Amino acid sequence: MKQLLAGTAVALAIGASGVMVSSVAYAAPDEPVAAAAASVAGAASAVAATVDKADTAWMMVSTILVILMVLPGLALFYGGLVRSKNMLSVLMQVMTVFSLMVVLWVVYGYSLAFGAEGLIIGDFSKVFLSGVTTASQADTFTPTSKIPEFIFIAFQATFAGITACLIVGSFAERVKFAAVLLFCALWLTFCYLPIAHMVWGAGGYLLSKGALDFAGGTVVHINAGIAGLVGAYMIGKRLGYGKDAMTPHSLTLTMVGAALLWVGWFGFNAGSNLEANEGVALPFINTLLAPAAAVLAWNLGETLFKGKASMLGAASGAVAGLVGITPACGTVGPMGAIAIGFISGLVCLWAVSGLKRMLGADDTLDVFGIHGVGGIVGAILTGVFTAPSLGGTGGAAPADFSIISQTIIQAEGVIITIIWCAVVSVIAYKVVDMVVGLRVPEDQEREGLDVTSHGETAYSN
Repeated sequence: MKQLLAGTAVALAIGASGVMVSSVAYAAPDEPVAAAAASVAGAASAVAATVDKADTAWMMVSTILVILMVLPGLALFYGGLVRSKNMLSVLMQVMTVFSLMVVLWVVYGYSLAFGAEGLIIGDFSKVFLSGVTTASQADTFTPTSKIPEFIFIAFQATFAGITACLIVGSFAERVKFAAVLLFCALWLTFCYLPIAHMVWGAGGYLLSKGALDFAGGTVVHINAGIAGLVGAYMIGKRLGYGKDAMTPHSLTLTMVGAALLWVGWFGFNAGSNLEANEGVALPFINTLLAPAAAVLAWNLGETLFKGKASMLGAASGAVAGLVGITPACGTVGPMGAIAIGFISGLVCLWAVSGLKRMLGADDTLDVFGIHGVGGIVGAILTGVFTAPSLGGTGGAAPADFSIISQTIIQAEGVIITIIWCAVVSVIAYKVVDMVVGLRVPEDQEREGLDVTSHGETAYSN
């Protein structure tokens, strides 16, 4: 009978792809049954190491959605906001910067961000993707669920790419093309990679402190916003800024771009769950609700203070809400997402108007006002609305969650990101200025970068 139970256990373990068979537990622990139990455990272990097909498919889709955010989403959003003579220059900068970041990511970026444990940075163990094959697996939030490491690398590459592309909007219409590429390469190496590792990498300082950043409030948005603000100061204002009309040449394209950003952001936020399970539902619905609330908040604010709600404001509000919910999307409830979106919409509206005038910087497309400020608001409010009492998940230890303690940790992450990024950005801009120069000559700026930098025009006359 014991032999029968043992044989049955092994057969069911193989036939059921690793499902544990309870009949073994009722048999006396002699050698045949122990061997059967070992076989069952071995089968379960083998299945646990198998890549999950649904998770893999979801991560491939999410990666594609993030690419949609950049090309064409961000490119059209930015392109519509500049003057027509600079439309192609913005499209060119976004596409080329994204391409450069993706290549640098697989050459050394992935290794430094995720290659090994460390407080601030990884190591060079996976440069040129050394040791990574189609059989290599990457962890998810579930120990028994894996995805191909190549897919994880591709997904994270798109994050690095879009972060650098966001910075482009701060100095649009006046910067040299070569300067953009050199700066982004330096900034990726010395700013993005350390921050990404500290927040998401094994042994990272902020990760070990318990900082919550589900999809990149600090890593992506605060990082890009600070780099953009520093660039706006160091490159200087556009010719005629504050005197000549510099209105967006196509709000239609800007609205299309904003809509594509919103759609792609589901891959950005929900994709950060890394799995196609019940956990993906929370960041998914929050990515729907927060920007919707922010659009309404921005419209309300414009109506109260300017008398009319604008299309530019609605598009900007959607992006502000998406930025605000990014760090919180996996840990706050739907009502918390609405609150974060609404607050982000109002605060970012003030940031691109009142705060921008106070700072005196020509941040062309309000990278700091929306991404920097929105990222700060979202990161701080993550510490508030993650509380179980406010509908959040409570993070890793719901029973011990403290709003005050978590908010302090969130603030520490914000401060570290701001200081690190500001210092690195100043140095990187200085280096670029010495090597190739930052700004185009005045005559080229007046004519427009489409023709002077790329020999093309966006529209035929």
